[in-house]
Amino acid sequence: MTERPSHEPSRHFPHPQRLWDDATRHAPSLGCPTCLERDRCGGVHTDAGILDCQDLCSCRDKNKCDMVCRFNPRQFVARMREVGGLGFENVPRAPYNGIPELPAIVPFVDHRYGRAATLDEPIVSISLYELVNLATGKPHVASRAELAARFLIPEGATIIITGVDKDGPIERWWELKERATILDALKALDVALVTTPNYSVLTDVPRTDNLHAMKRILLVWTEMAGAGLPAALHVNGRTQHDYARWAEFIAERPEIEILAFEFATGGGRGGRIDWHVAQLCALADHVDRPLALVIRGGGRKLSALRSHFTRVSLIDTEAFSRTIRRRRAYLTETGRLKWAKFPTPEGTPIDDLLAHNVALVRASYETFARPTLRLRPPMRRLRSTAYRDGEPIQPGLLRQLHLPGEARGIPPEPQGVVAAAKS
Repeated sequence: MTERPSHEPSRHFPHPQRLWDDATRHAPSLGCPTCLERDRCGGVHTDAGILDCQDLCSCRDKNKCDMVCRFNPRQFVARMREVGGLGFENVPRAPYNGIPELPAIVPFVDHRYGRAATLDEPIVSISLYELVNLATGKPHVASRAELAARFLIPEGATIIITGVDKDGPIERWWELKERATILDALKALDVALVTTPNYSVLTDVPRTDNLHAMKRILLVWTEMAGAGLPAALHVNGRTQHDYARWAEFIAERPEIEILAFEFATGGGRGGRIDWHVAQLCALADHVDRPLALVIRGGGRKLSALRSHFTRVSLIDTEAFSRTIRRRRAYLTETGRLKWAKFPTPEGTPIDDLLAHNVALVRASYETFARPTLRLRPPMRRLRSTAYRDGEPIQPGLLRQLHLPGEARGIPPEPQGVVAAAKS
């Protein structure tokens, strides 16, 4: 087995769900009451048997720890300085930029490879990190025409830029020195909305790393909103206290009108998705003003979220990713979405397949959102017979019984009946 580098945690949790925080089921860890960050953190409530979150830093060489961790003081101080501390109170105010009217489903387009024609969709989502050269910090496009040609989308399409991605690209975004210039270039492209990078809030790291990630998300949101871009704040959280903290801050900042969340990875796991949905709904209820929400993944939870947010839009990445892998969507008789293999000859454009998959994915959500009609099951036709009273063969026993009468048991005045215990 390959050993992990000395700057990475070496402790292994074979059951990672034991690290899921749940204050309703678990007591706070014993070391939490004396922690300097207790008020911001709220404590750790897990089934992992740890003294406090510092137990999660198990790097063999703590001087090389690359997390935001007090065991590496030099780096910890530097990371605190880059975000101005872990508190939200010093985050600058941002202007009102409004939010666009978005449909329920927005298709995602990652690139133009394998395609030859423009995808005829009025609203599309593209990745922030495909618009910017992360090595040079320069935008890949300078006009709407170049943008349309790069992704093969209509020049006049409404553009939603999503900041969700793996850790590599979003960390590179934070390292770029000219983010303000890049955001001005995006503003010139007249994009309708941009969602902030989803800096990871992991369960197997000290809480200071989580708090630092949330502060970075908020700072990037202020940069985007300050550039005049309608921006959705990505509310990553690990604990109920994290969501409560977001809720308090958003309630005090009416310029925050739309949120973002990603269910495609950890937050969408079968045993955890309901918890995150409940926290998001509680956040919306606490803010007590209209909030919109943009999600990636978690489409099966649209109905629950729509009962608490004014609008919920799903950025669908499945149609594009399945098309690239040569899968074709179809709907079952019950309206469920399924995928079948659909090999294409080498070099054949996949435009028709992509258009079909985008349309079917949208139709699947529309079908699922409609109330299901409960049709009366067909009556079974029974064969008649010449038996007495015209009774059919093998009559259903329960239909012949008068249940209230049968349930009375022994008559109140039994005559000629001897009650005896069953042997």
